[in-house]
Amino acid sequence: MSKISSLHYITPNLDHPKDYLDAIHSYCEAGGKWVQLRMKAFPKAVILRTAFGAKEICDEFGCSLIINDHPEIAHKSGAFGVHVGKKDKAVQDIRERYGSRLVIGATANTLEDILAVANDADYIGLGPFRFTSTKKDLSPTLGITGYQSIIPKVKNVYPALPIIGIGGIVTEDFPSLKASGLSGVAVSGLLHQSNHPQELIKEIQNTFDYVDYRQ
Repeated sequence: MSKISSLHYITPNLDHPKDYLDAIHSYCEAGGKWVQLRMKAFPKAVILRTAFGAKEICDEFGCSLIINDHPEIAHKSGAFGVHVGKKDKAVQDIRERYGSRLVIGATANTLEDILAVANDADYIGLGPFRFTSTKKDLSPTLGITGYQSIIPKVKNVYPALPIIGIGGIVTEDFPSLKASGLSGVAVSGLLHQSNHPQELIKEIQNTFDYVDYRQ
């Protein structure tokens, strides 16, 4: 059975496609096993070419590649899956078109957001935990109390659905986020700017165990 990793590295906003490939290579060299290629400011043709390059790197290191926003690019490039936001293509439509060929992650900010996609998504990215400059048009921040309120209600209905925390997460947050019931965390700048990415990756992996994904 495949796994949803406890650590999702999301590429930060960078200037050139090669910068994204370099960032992914460095992350894989440090031991990362799950990366989401997120290139908001680039046209689809550039994202597709970069996705093929990212797939080669990920294959070399045994890392799962997720494409942000674009299921058709994920499918064409042979990526492991796609992650979509609340305003992107509907999760149900993606599942109907691609079946189990793509792992599907969905962004959520509320319990209602999660329940709307829970039957079709393989995992949920719930946030933002706190303000982050990585992403524009942020939904309201949840904080630890938001997770403590939402996650138990989801687990009552969908106990096997992995929920990943996202948004401005720092190292000191890991224990409380784990205690809230999260299956893992998604980070961007925290890893990209780290001087010791290997140690940080191991710390996250040691805090959050791997969890089975549902299909």
